Order: sequence, then structure tokens, then C-alpha cells
Amino acid sequence: MHFVIMGCGRVGSTLALSLEERGHDVAVVDQNAAAFRRLGRGFEGRRVKGIGFDRDTLKEAGIESAYAFAAVSNGDNSNILAARVARETFGVEHVVARIYDPRRAEIYQRLGIPTVATVQWTVDRVVRRLMPQGSVPEFIDPSGQVALSEVAIDRSWVGLRLSTVESATGARVAYLSRLGVGMLPGPDTVLQEGDIVRVLSTTEDIPAIERVLAAAPPTE
Repeated sequence: MHFVIMGCGRVGSTLALSLEERGHDVAVVDQNAAAFRRLGRGFEGRRVKGIGFDRDTLKEAGIESAYAFAAVSNGDNSNILAARVARETFGVEHVVARIYDPRRAEIYQRLGIPTVATVQWTVDRVVRRLMPQGSVPEFIDPSGQVALSEVAIDRSWVGLRLSTVESATGARVAYLSRLGVGMLPGPDTVLQEGDIVRVLSTTEDIPAIERVLAAAPPTE
């Protein structure tokens, strides 16, 4: 698949190299030709000097055949404009823009432009590491509202159905790892010693979920 990346900073160059290592064709766009040095000599993709939201520049980068487009420069306005051009002008279905201002990111998210709010994502990660339970979400959606988290569960829950965990916490058990093997739980799946459980929930509910699971299960 062909990917076009706008911005050859640390994020853009790392993303480009990662995609190329996975066997994909990559084109990187940046106004500053010196930025392409971050890609190294081994990078085999296209290096396109130009403005990332300019139509001719995007065509040179192969936007017309692109599977996805990522706007990860250091400018919010440029990223949003480029993402809109990629989607609305060239019909690229998979588009994402990096945004530093979390308030603007939320607005664009509602308009159907997937965004990664850099500041909000970083704050969420730091806050989670400062919390007493110390759980860190493995995934937070671009809006920062939904998280996939590994949760610590008190041993007193062993032998109970995972549906009991869901009822007590309001979270959804996404999957669990048992003896190193991932599995999707069913309605009758029972928690066993050593199981690693990951749940889906809102980010704001994580502390409450942790408190419930750190104690003995509630009695009816």
C-alpha cells in the first residue's frame, strides 16, 4: 500500500521508516529539504519538497493512489488543511492529522477529520502514571474519551465470571491473556489465577474501575 506523510520531523520520519519496514511504499513531504536527513540513506521512498496541502505537491507524492495520508507537521492549521485536501479533493479514505490544541482537535474530530491531540494524549499518559494504581491505558482513541486498559484485579475475584466484573465496574472486558495466549471472553468465562484482563471504558472512569477491582467483589 502507498502512504503519504506530511512532515519529516521526529514523528513523520519515524512513521515513514516504520511503514517502510512493514513493506509499504511511502512518500514524505516537507518544505525543508534538510529534514529528509532524518530518514537516513536506507530509506527507499519518495522525498518530496513542497507545501503539504498544495495539490501539485501531493500529486507528486502519489496522493491519487494513496491508501492513507498522515499530516504530522508542527502546524495545526497546515495539518488540518492538508488532511481536508487529501480527503475532500483526492478522496483518500484513511486520513489523520496531528493537532496540538486539544480543543481544536475535538472540534475537527466531530467534523469527521480524525485527529491525534498530542498535548491531550501526553497529559493523559502522565496523569495515569501519577495515579496511585499506576495503570497506563494501552490505547486511547483520538478524542481522548475511550481507553483500552490492563487492569489489576484482586485475587478474591478469581472464580467469578467476567460478566460480574463488567456489572461491578460498568466497563467492558475486551479480552484477556491466559498463560500467554489472548482470548475473547464469552458470557460464561470465569476469571482464573494469572489472567491478565484488559477492559474498554471511558478514560474518566478508569480510577473508579481500578478502585472497585482492587477490593473484594461486592456482595449481593
